Amino acid sequence: MKKFNIRKVLDGLTAVSSPSPSPQLGAKENELIPETLQSEHFQLCKTVRHGFPYQPSSMAFDPVQKILAIGTQSGALRLFGRPGVECYCQHETGAAVIQLQFLINEGALVSALADDSIHLWNLRQKRPAVLHSLKFNKERITFCHLPFQSKWLYIGSERGNIHIVNVESFTLSGYTIMWNKAIELSSKAHPGPVVHISDNPMDEGKLIIGFESGIVVLWDLKSKRADYRYTYDEAIHSVAWHHEGKQFICSHSDGTLTIWNIKSPAKPAQTITPHGKQPKDGKKPEPCKPILKVEYKTTRAGDPFMIFSGGLSYDTVGRRPCLTVMHGKSTAVLEMDYPIVDFLTLCETPYPNDFQEPYAVVVLLEKDLVVIDLAQNGYPIFENPYPMMIHESPVTCCEYLADCPVDLIPALYSVGSRQKRQGYSKKEWPISGGNWGLGTQSYPEIIITGHADGSVKFWDASAIMLQVLYKLKTAKVFEKARCKEEKPSTEIVDEDPFAIQLLSWCPESRMLCVAGVSAHVIIYRFSKQEITTEVVQLLEIRLQYELNDLESPEGGGDQTPAPPTPSTSPSPQTTAPQTHTSTSSNSSDGIRDNIPCLKVRSSPLKQSPGYQVELVVQLVWVSGEPPQQISSLAINSSYGLVVFGNSNGLAVVDYLQKTVLLNLGTVELYGSNDPYQRQPRSPRKSRQPSGGLCDINEGSATSEDRCKSPTSVLMSNHQQFYNGGGRAKMSRKLSLPTELKPDLVLLSVCPPRGSIPLDNRDNSFSRSRSSSVTSIDKEAREAITSFYFCETYNRKADGGLTPSLWVGTSLGTVLAISLNMPPAGEQRLLQPVIVSPCGTLVRLKGSILRMAFLDSTGSLLPSAFEPWYEPNAPANGEERDKVRKRRPVSVSPSTSQELNENQYAVLCSEKQAKVISLPSQTCVFKHNITETSFVLRADVVQMNTGICVACFCANGHIMTLSLPGLRPLLDVNYLPLTDMRIARTFCFTNLGQALYLTSPTEIQRITYSQEVCENLQEMLGELFTPVETPEAPNRGFFKGLFGGGAQSLDREELFGESGAGKAPRSLAQHIPGPGGIEGMKGAASGIVGDLARARIALDERGQKLSEVEERTAAMMASADAFSKHAHEMMLKCKDKKWYQF
Repeated sequence: MKKFNIRKVLDGLTAVSSPSPSPQLGAKENELIPETLQSEHFQLCKTVRHGFPYQPSSMAFDPVQKILAIGTQSGALRLFGRPGVECYCQHETGAAVIQLQFLINEGALVSALADDSIHLWNLRQKRPAVLHSLKFNKERITFCHLPFQSKWLYIGSERGNIHIVNVESFTLSGYTIMWNKAIELSSKAHPGPVVHISDNPMDEGKLIIGFESGIVVLWDLKSKRADYRYTYDEAIHSVAWHHEGKQFICSHSDGTLTIWNIKSPAKPAQTITPHGKQPKDGKKPEPCKPILKVEYKTTRAGDPFMIFSGGLSYDTVGRRPCLTVMHGKSTAVLEMDYPIVDFLTLCETPYPNDFQEPYAVVVLLEKDLVVIDLAQNGYPIFENPYPMMIHESPVTCCEYLADCPVDLIPALYSVGSRQKRQGYSKKEWPISGGNWGLGTQSYPEIIITGHADGSVKFWDASAIMLQVLYKLKTAKVFEKARCKEEKPSTEIVDEDPFAIQLLSWCPESRMLCVAGVSAHVIIYRFSKQEITTEVVQLLEIRLQYELNDLESPEGGGDQTPAPPTPSTSPSPQTTAPQTHTSTSSNSSDGIRDNIPCLKVRSSPLKQSPGYQVELVVQLVWVSGEPPQQISSLAINSSYGLVVFGNSNGLAVVDYLQKTVLLNLGTVELYGSNDPYQRQPRSPRKSRQPSGGLCDINEGSATSEDRCKSPTSVLMSNHQQFYNGGGRAKMSRKLSLPTELKPDLVLLSVCPPRGSIPLDNRDNSFSRSRSSSVTSIDKEAREAITSFYFCETYNRKADGGLTPSLWVGTSLGTVLAISLNMPPAGEQRLLQPVIVSPCGTLVRLKGSILRMAFLDSTGSLLPSAFEPWYEPNAPANGEERDKVRKRRPVSVSPSTSQELNENQYAVLCSEKQAKVISLPSQTCVFKHNITETSFVLRADVVQMNTGICVACFCANGHIMTLSLPGLRPLLDVNYLPLTDMRIARTFCFTNLGQALYLTSPTEIQRITYSQEVCENLQEMLGELFTPVETPEAPNRGFFKGLFGGGAQSLDREELFGESGAGKAPRSLAQHIPGPGGIEGMKGAASGIVGDLARARIALDERGQKLSEVEERTAAMMASADAFSKHAHEMMLKCKDKKWYQF
């Protein structure tokens, strides 16, 4: 590599102001530090979606392939096989999926949508695609039925008609069953929409049609007329056959079940009201809630199962939704946590004319999937192996770590395995189809999710799978109010006061730090041993915003933040919180002072193996002012420090000595060099915890504010609270249902539902942005938005590296704080850490989002860390002393001295990125990322061949920039509409991986790496596997002799064009799908696919050969019969004269 002087690079800095680095500058930089990453290394694609399907609407199961399909209200399809085999597809129109039908063991699925279209999906490829679509123009689809091993799909409509579709060609048959022909004179009124269609299990030529009004018709397909009509005076919701085809059961809107013999249409053979109270005088039982669905399943050895949803008595107020299982004389009512969307009974046979032998029930709820074991007493549920409980409590923040330490996942799994619930069915999970992919991706990945109830979940995300490892409940640290009256009046949110807002994690030391919405920070250590903490260690910090010329507010007390010297730092308050109220005041005039928002528990805390509380830090009320929510957080295990900031300032905490080292307002960080003219104002005037937890007051959101970034809105003065009688309360409740959450971090661009909408269209970010983003006129507050611990040069004159903390603010300023660390070992616990602000280093446009450091060769410098050790090991252990040595960051001094430049700082804001040379503090590269939008998330990530900056913009663009040259390598308009949930949860990680919460219940993982995109096909699982269809049930000798078995029907002759003619063209429009070509491509890859195709081809060939053999035998028999007949005729006629004929 050619040596090059950095001064020559600086000659071209005049061109840096352009949106991208100038060619001359890039060329010189390449001679200095060659960049290995090029644009061809990047490609963006979705990899896999995890979680529970959001707003499910329908479900189907293939009993041979053992694959489950779930459709949603947004047109999504989720397919599930064995644990680890799952797939996501999306209908283009986005209409709700109203019904799904598998072509059993064919590797295909039919979906019916609310926009009256039906689609055929090819599942014989790793990414399923639509082969055909049919859009009905004049009819509304209400029900579909595809008989087993048939290619003719029955479609019922709102008008009461039935149309028939060939699923191979997706063409309509000319055969139609019109509603008036079906009911004829049995009813004067229209029978309503078709709610059920199915053929008689024993006779394919007989079709049962259920109309909503209560009429059921048994239709003879050959004679094209109704055999029987059954009328009941209550609306029908569903119909089910007994497998012998002699009886069927209907469920009704008054909570009754009627059982009918097919040859007795006059009245039901039996009427049951399962949950109705039976009057003694023989009258009808009281009506109950509608039974929405019923299934009637038989067993060879015992009583049949009747399973239904709904039907509860109206007087069961507040009762949860139920599934009822009636088996013989026993009735089991199974309560569900959420409303039932649909359920399916899983049976041993796919043939409807055989004993069904049910073994499980799959129940699709609005927010969960439950599988019940019918074979065990008490009907226990199966343990769900899919990662479907991401939304158990709404997700409020996410972090993603690829290529983490290899011992992390086993360690988390070992402590998490003890948290598992008991009482599940002992049988294997029944949805077991498909095969895993043959992925080559070997590095471990972890996803951490923070939740509204204060829980933190750790997930193993390796090899595009997802499995929960461990769950931490942070709310255990605090006292919980048993009722609303007991709630402390100091809480600043009405609901979910423990919600997690920010996470900072050191994977090497396993130290974890969380910040919650109630302005609290909790620091955790990882231990494999159980302990009981007698007293939870607590620090209370008074972090306030004040200017020198501010009038002193009422209430007195400690009004100035602690100066940055450790000698005046408050001592650790280790007693229970209620015992140190001497400094806090809650005087008669109602002004709260020095009171935290939450009360730390005073009783001993039993801590299981896993994450255990080391220290709780709480911000307190200041003179009636609630504490501002925490906007940034960082932990460093090597230094033993935690730092956090908000719109008032920052605090540095030594969690080893349990002391506050620094408590400074943002203004004081600048010292006398503050570049902004700040308007002083009273601290008690309209201040409110920021971060989107309160409404933007009606009328206060000006048009200029609508296009501001999250962090500029955070500092704006428009979020108000009312101050009634000294009690500051929120102007609305913080509600965190599964619908779109108000942002819990800084992303308060749009108000939550219920307040005045900034943009009524779709809760998306505004595309434009005010030019006065960093204008100080309106924004007297400057929030702390990012931190970075490092060993670097804080001043131009520095001759060596010093431990430092770099601080980024919402006004684009980067400042440094020097950390003077005592020697490692015992001295670290005895001597104080000296912290001293060093002033401003650099300024960027927009709020600072991310900081990182490169060495002189352009390699990423990680923060110093301490390796993990068992904190509850014996105090005199030698091993403990060995591992507690601080690990310094390595620097290559020889190269550094030759170039006179030792490090590069990479700084990224909402608008631009800069690379600063240290210690000279000169800007060597600058790139304006966006002019019209702003960056929501930026990360410096390690790829296989280099490092880059990855950015996600509010306008949906995903970009990557090279380092250190900041050359644009990728820019894709990925998400045209970005909502608050995506903005809050989007995160990049190493090796080209990223994720975001695409719905309140689902995580979408994507990749921006070309290499991962190329290998994705191999990594994905196979949904379809070649399985032989079970043999049809034996008809038996007597049934075959007397015709008592199942009657087959030549549907081709009846429904085909030759028999039924063509359907009117105007009725439906055929749309060929893209799945044909894609299916060929998908099936062309993978050994499993090749084997499957070979097996299928052999099966088909064998089938054809057997057919040919049968035809040949039939022809030979026919020829033989013809020969005999001819010989008989010849003998009969040989003696006759010609006139005798």
